[in-house]
Amino acid sequence: MKNKNWKSSLHKKNNINYSTALGIVFSLILISFIVFYAANNPLTFLNIPGLTIVILGTIAAAFLSYPLRDIKQGMRSVKMIFYYESLNPQKEADEITAVAKMWFQRDSIAIENVIDSIHNPYLKTSFQLIVDKTPVDDILALLKWRIARLRAKEKAESNIFYSLAAYAPAFGMLGTLVGLINMLQIIELKDISSITSNMAVALITTFYGLLFANLIFNPIAVKLERRTEQRIMIMSMVMEGITLIAERRSPSFIRETLNAFMASYDNELENKDIK
Repeated sequence: MKNKNWKSSLHKKNNINYSTALGIVFSLILISFIVFYAANNPLTFLNIPGLTIVILGTIAAAFLSYPLRDIKQGMRSVKMIFYYESLNPQKEADEITAVAKMWFQRDSIAIENVIDSIHNPYLKTSFQLIVDKTPVDDILALLKWRIARLRAKEKAESNIFYSLAAYAPAFGMLGTLVGLINMLQIIELKDISSITSNMAVALITTFYGLLFANLIFNPIAVKLERRTEQRIMIMSMVMEGITLIAERRSPSFIRETLNAFMASYDNELENKDIK
């Protein structure tokens, strides 16, 4: 399911994700402290050869590991971490309850009219399956497949950044080895004046790798995973409501079941939410 579909389908609006903004601010404070207060010379942490090894090595490994299409999609998803998706499960629950009342009254015409006004393609497809009197097992199979497809697609996006988080420190160590090899040659040639620059390359590349992995790539991957979890929870609620309608359960029972689901949903967000 494409991101643009979700923009309309979950009836959400994108707000600035303040936790991301705070994370960036604290990251800048940390880097500033390291560079300007914890170092004798701020220029010590600017090493072009070491930075080049880490960045080019990480990019090269990413392109060797993933198709270009997946990398492009992953880069496009980065912008989502700067916004908080205000999901509105109550609206989906209200629509499901309304359709349940119509279905209980066998008012198929009213349901058809409701379907035309629904923007959520997942919910719209579900209602259409109900109207078409599709067997419950077939409805569940299709809805579960849609959830699995979304999970697989967005998991691939987060996996790209987990891979980058693994590659960056590895190429930091590569830079360290390069610097140490050069130092051994310098010692053999007794060119002591060049030891400092090669020692800088040996140490600073590890610093760059750890910085990129733990302040950029890993946080992005975690944010993308949490966004997927929130979406799947809403889709699971819809699937549960549609199943109850297909089984002709009473509208009041469906309403209470969805309310219980949303209460659990709120508790999950309260306990685990990573904005």
